[in-house]
Amino acid sequence: MSYPVEWYSTSTQEAWAEKKSFSYTEESANLSLNGELHQLVEGFGGCFNELGYIALQHLSEEQRHEIFYSLFHPDGDHKFTICRLPIGASDYAEKWYSHNETDGDLEMKYFSIDRDFKYLIPYIKEAQSYNPDLKFFASPWSPPTWMKYPKAYNYGTLRWEKEILEAYALYFVKFVQAYEEQGIPIHQIHVQNEVIADQKFPSCVWTGEQLREFIADYLGPAFEQHGLDTEIWLGTINAPDPWEELLKKRTTDFDDYAGIVLSDPKAYSYIKGVGYQWAGKNAIKRTVDSYPELRYMQTENECGDGENSWDYARYVYNLYQHYFSHGVNAYIYWNMVLEPRGRSTWGWEQNSMITVDPQTKQYTFNPEYYVMKHFAHFIAPGSRRIGLQGTWTGKSVAFRNPDGEIVVVINNPFKEARRLNLNAGDQTLSFELEAGSFNTIVIKK
Repeated sequence: MSYPVEWYSTSTQEAWAEKKSFSYTEESANLSLNGELHQLVEGFGGCFNELGYIALQHLSEEQRHEIFYSLFHPDGDHKFTICRLPIGASDYAEKWYSHNETDGDLEMKYFSIDRDFKYLIPYIKEAQSYNPDLKFFASPWSPPTWMKYPKAYNYGTLRWEKEILEAYALYFVKFVQAYEEQGIPIHQIHVQNEVIADQKFPSCVWTGEQLREFIADYLGPAFEQHGLDTEIWLGTINAPDPWEELLKKRTTDFDDYAGIVLSDPKAYSYIKGVGYQWAGKNAIKRTVDSYPELRYMQTENECGDGENSWDYARYVYNLYQHYFSHGVNAYIYWNMVLEPRGRSTWGWEQNSMITVDPQTKQYTFNPEYYVMKHFAHFIAPGSRRIGLQGTWTGKSVAFRNPDGEIVVVINNPFKEARRLNLNAGDQTLSFELEAGSFNTIVIKK
């Protein structure tokens, strides 16, 4: 019995082209669905940052509608369902700020999200108008400066004093409550962006032992005390890169974070999931193997150098494939929209899905826009990843949607066209994949 099939391909010649030239074949399959069902998919999304909203101001109302529809509407290109926002300044804020720079305000009397009404809240509200069910998770890049040693928004670490830790837990509570009052429910809190980042941009270093104690003895109890149902996640973990650690002659690995925190019963009792990004890709498999009952997220797509090149998009495709193959339930892009070259306030350049040119007042969909579309457009929340076998397995990932539809996303990384013979139950379909192309194959049921 044959089923309707749709096939979309993106190459350097053409983006998101619907193909019709597949066939049924008696040849041996080189990729097969093996019937194994794995993790549920919760969705896809991006991060709301100040510089993104500033870039969008260069566009007309109609152009902005086109972008927001493509990213957030349930019938758009990406259908985003879960997105990230910073608590205070991220490294893509216009400038540094926190929600309480009043030195010694342990009771958080002067806590305020007033700054966020300038950029972040309007950005989020506009997205919500396209998808009212959008979910949000949030993390700080740095605590308020007076809570840190040294007293700075960049570098350093949290002061490890009882009254400071209590106040910082209250800071999170106040943030969740303040955003809830604005109609923006925070579904997850990730304790710290990039726990091993000691940078010139907003940052704060944590050890696994510190995360364990803060979650177990301060943050978890504070959320309970204030009746918050916001989930606490162990994130965002940019676990050490093994090669870099080898060069430094250190031996740290994921157990300095996931192992130390999750093996503590009290801390574990508060944690609903783990967020990994960047070098966290080296740790996720071991954590999922050890704690398969938890949920996982890729929390920040690696962001390139501002060139938005096709070659980097190929690398990014491999990140999607790697993270989903190793257990994540959601995948989050970093900056959805930036100006050309994507230069941050702190002086480096990064990629984005969409570039807005302030001079021409026009926008461009970059290659990574289409990488995301090849996954997010057809893979619905509630789908399950399906096991694969065959020589294309390491270049592909497959899902079964709640309605029974099968979605296979596959990359041909070779310099010439290659034949894919895909077995899906009682039929084998044959596709000629263009050189260097990204492909999404949908088998209707």
